[in-house]
Amino acid sequence: MDMTKISDEGQVIIPEVLRKDYGWEVGQELIIIKMGDGILLKPKKSFAATTLDDVAGCLKYQGTAKTIEDMDNAIRQGVEESWHDRS
Repeated sequence: MDMTKISDEGQVIIPEVLRKDYGWEVGQELIIIKMGDGILLKPKKSFAATTLDDVAGCLKYQGTAKTIEDMDNAIRQGVEESWHDRS
């Protein structure tokens, strides 16, 4: 059983053998979950880097292409509805 202490700054050192076992590198973000009389540390999963080319076209639009004017009008309408809902 490994032991560690909480520093004056509230920091805890995770033993090297555990960091290696889980593949945790310097800067690894951890999620802290309350568990009754203790806590659970889980690695925060990061999303893989993506580019516009990776996601462009993933939601296929069915219909005729919209013009810039159509898009401007839709934005204007959305802003007007947003302001109307506040009053």
